[in-house]
Amino acid sequence: MSKCCGPIKLTRRQMLAQAASFAAFTAAASRSDAQIVAGNVRPRNTAKACIFINLAGAPSHLDTFDAKEGPWNPPDADIRGYSGGLTLSRTMFPGFSKITGDLLFLRSVQSWEAAHERGQFYMQTAHPSNPAFVAETPHMGAVTGLEKSGAGQLPPFLTLNGSAGAFQGATFLSGKMEPLAAPSNTGGLSTIEHNFFGAQSQSRFDGRFKLMEQLDQPLRSAPPDKLMANHAEFYTAARGLMYDPAISAVFRFTADDDGRYGNTGFGRSCIVARNAIRAKNGTSFVNITLNGWDTHQQMFDRGYGGNMYDLCNNLDRSVSALVEDLKASGDFASTLIVAMGEFGRTPGTLNVRGGRDHHKFAMSVAMMGGGVRGGRAIGSTDDEGDRIETPGWSQDRPIVMEDLAATIYSALGINWTKSITDTPSGRRFEYVPYATEGRYRPVDEVFA
Repeated sequence: MSKCCGPIKLTRRQMLAQAASFAAFTAAASRSDAQIVAGNVRPRNTAKACIFINLAGAPSHLDTFDAKEGPWNPPDADIRGYSGGLTLSRTMFPGFSKITGDLLFLRSVQSWEAAHERGQFYMQTAHPSNPAFVAETPHMGAVTGLEKSGAGQLPPFLTLNGSAGAFQGATFLSGKMEPLAAPSNTGGLSTIEHNFFGAQSQSRFDGRFKLMEQLDQPLRSAPPDKLMANHAEFYTAARGLMYDPAISAVFRFTADDDGRYGNTGFGRSCIVARNAIRAKNGTSFVNITLNGWDTHQQMFDRGYGGNMYDLCNNLDRSVSALVEDLKASGDFASTLIVAMGEFGRTPGTLNVRGGRDHHKFAMSVAMMGGGVRGGRAIGSTDDEGDRIETPGWSQDRPIVMEDLAATIYSALGINWTKSITDTPSGRRFEYVPYATEGRYRPVDEVFA
């Protein structure tokens, strides 16, 4: 009969290491091997790609897509009404005023948040910014890439003109779904060709890359952690972009195009987005950020940097040119364009500094293309833009980001009720929270 070996003595470090190993084992054992579809729904499938314009800083709905006559307007606002209940300042939006038949304004939108960082996270993911889940909550673009990747060499998810620090990436969805943060300039994406050695440059690069793969093979075949696996996947995907004229053309444009789009960083990003959509080489979600909408003061002072004239005209000129070009190439009908910020701004009269503060109870979203029926507005606010008066859709309640995400997914042919169960922690990630229960759903009134 064997003797008992007595109590096992562990150092604190050994105890923590074994606890972590056991936690990882039990999490892996509890996960499903694949994604699950929790609801039997039929997506609209009207769009092949989405261009999501992030108006970072939260634009004033009352001075953009929910314009109203009132003493708060500058003397030159020139507010005009159009069919379908649309109103726009012709001064701020001369280009949009010519394409009102393509525009849809959602005016009954609310945000759960009124702080920029949390509001941005919520807008990018359709999930609340819960510290316990942030590391496993990917951007909508990464989810879209997961569902629609593999169609070409370009990354499925591009992000342009933004700050990486304020942007949610793919988290656990692998390196292939991470957004490519590409520059937008006349020189194109200079890092995808290294021509220092002239005609021998590509062969030398190929040889060195092959050597690196051989040296890294043990780590690539059995990576010690998810971050290293993601890194390897991202490198491999990046290699596929090298020395390919079709890829480099996506990130290049003419001086004439640059001028027509406004000679701005945002305008150049819209050109790259146009090129990526036209290329039909794998990109299904493009995020373009236009910063500066946190207009707490002097918003109608033309001498003040970042005033509404500059902001609106930049958005108007670039997006109008984008729509024109996508129509010319036949891609507008299959490209969903969404423009919105993280919340609205205070209604009625301007504050004492000549601006507007944070306001989550009413905001507006612009949509066009990709199956959207334009020339109208859905929902309405009161006379000062303070509260939603008429939701204007089947659920008869304010539209929130969860509904907007479901709408975007539906347009892209993605089942918005899907969940992923094999996350690193074993927690279930829902594309749209509570969608399986019917709490949030697409705004079907958007579509033709």
